[in-house]
Amino acid sequence: MEADLCPKRVAMKTGAASPAPCASTPKGSMLFPPGPWRSLLFVVLAAVPALLLALTGSPFAPASVILLLVVGAVQIWRLSRNEEVPDKTDFLPDPANDEAAHVFADAFPDPLVIFGRNAEVRFANLAAREIFGEFRQGASFRLRFRTAEMMDLVDAVLRDGRTHSADYAERSPLERRYRVTATPLPGAPGHYLATFSDRTEVWRMERMRSDFIANASHELRTPLASVSGFIETLRGPAKDDPKARDRFLGIMQDQADRMARLIDDLLSLSRLEMKPVLRRRQSVDLQALMDRLIGSLAHLAGDNSVEIHCDWHESPRLVAGEEDELFQVFENLIANACKYGSAGGRVDIDARPVEIDGQRSLAVAVRDYGKGIPKEHLPRITERFYRVDADESRLRKGTGLGLAIVKHIVARHRGQLRIESEPGKGSVFTVILPLGQNP
Repeated sequence: MEADLCPKRVAMKTGAASPAPCASTPKGSMLFPPGPWRSLLFVVLAAVPALLLALTGSPFAPASVILLLVVGAVQIWRLSRNEEVPDKTDFLPDPANDEAAHVFADAFPDPLVIFGRNAEVRFANLAAREIFGEFRQGASFRLRFRTAEMMDLVDAVLRDGRTHSADYAERSPLERRYRVTATPLPGAPGHYLATFSDRTEVWRMERMRSDFIANASHELRTPLASVSGFIETLRGPAKDDPKARDRFLGIMQDQADRMARLIDDLLSLSRLEMKPVLRRRQSVDLQALMDRLIGSLAHLAGDNSVEIHCDWHESPRLVAGEEDELFQVFENLIANACKYGSAGGRVDIDARPVEIDGQRSLAVAVRDYGKGIPKEHLPRITERFYRVDADESRLRKGTGLGLAIVKHIVARHRGQLRIESEPGKGSVFTVILPLGQNP
């Protein structure tokens, strides 16, 4: 499509003040651009026939000479008017000053920054200003994003005019990762667009996956190394020592049990992550489930000198969910309270009806009176293999996966897990579940 070179029509499209009317640009004008060379071409085209007619003695020779003089006079008159032909680049939109483009850019959820051929900032959309702060017009794009990767990115796109990408990390106030793509703006020479695609969640998932593999390998390798060492000892120096043999076999049994618990928890977590939504729901009598659970944990509570008290406050008994998974949730929470809150000598279970987002629910809180959890650990306490005190966790036969399993099961039940703790005063883990139907 040919560009419209009429200043009046361009002004009407852009909303600028309209200049004097102008005629339409002839289609042939782009073939023979206006100027002295076109005038000379027309004179030559008129002179050639006149010369041929004169040489052949044609009776039309005088008329051709008159025509040549007219053409020459017209061309001289046109050149005397000094016509100015608009440059096509004068009518290209300026993306840095196009208000309509700004509206669309501000509606875009990802940060966008337009910079010029000297890497000066020409425009930043709303998302960019909210995430990175205000951008001063004309400020250096390189100085705003001072990393080697970003400087190389800008240099590359300015050098060869092709699209390039790089990774950028913003570490204040929160760590975020972006994939930045810089590309020349088509139709706007000297302007370049940088788009920031937020890759933070992808990066976190990759980090969690690598951490999970490393931690799982470490957790399995430790007991395996212990068992392997005792086997070598039993085959060698302790081969004929009955007392050492019995003691070593007991330790090996403990390590084998530890690996079995870890593998069971890994399988449970894997199954939960593969099916994040609970399809089939049934009404579960949570009070009866809690009574069975307290009975099964009586031995653990006794070993840790802890008494378990349960107060239902005449709350509803039925919740919607899967009984075995809910048993696993409260088994983990109460067992943790007995093991890590044993200093308080008591674990309280409290149930109360609540309403969350207009839905009637049941909140069950498991409270211990132990040493509590420092505040900085609370955001990560449900991550896989995350431990506040790794040595104490292993001493208590923990796998580091219990709270991760609890979080996934509660999410599958469309519930909530809330954690409150204060060092020296204990911790409260509250599970909120939607109520089930009465039978």
